[in-house]
Amino acid sequence: MYAVIVTGGKQYRVEQGEYLRVESLAVDVGSTFDIDQVLMVADGSEFKVGAPLVEGAKVSAEVLSHGRHKKIEILKFRRRKHHMKHMGHRQNYTEILITSISA
Repeated sequence: MYAVIVTGGKQYRVEQGEYLRVESLAVDVGSTFDIDQVLMVADGSEFKVGAPLVEGAKVSAEVLSHGRHKKIEILKFRRRKHHMKHMGHRQNYTEILITSISA
């Protein structure tokens, strides 16, 4: 059984027992929460597609940790203009464990 959820403006295909790094959430480490924005639920050959969301479906998840991704290097360079700009960015994330999917 798998589901397609929306969190942090992105869509993820998740299964029970899967670890996932999503955009930073304001939830304490060790606590559980429900994601009710479910776009699709599939179980074998049967599946439900929402318009836009599947009614009554939810995905339960447990927060494992908060952290930051690896640094992304940004380099802006203009040839022959004596111009170079070097920047970096580290995005925050929340690592979650999908505990159950109910439709």
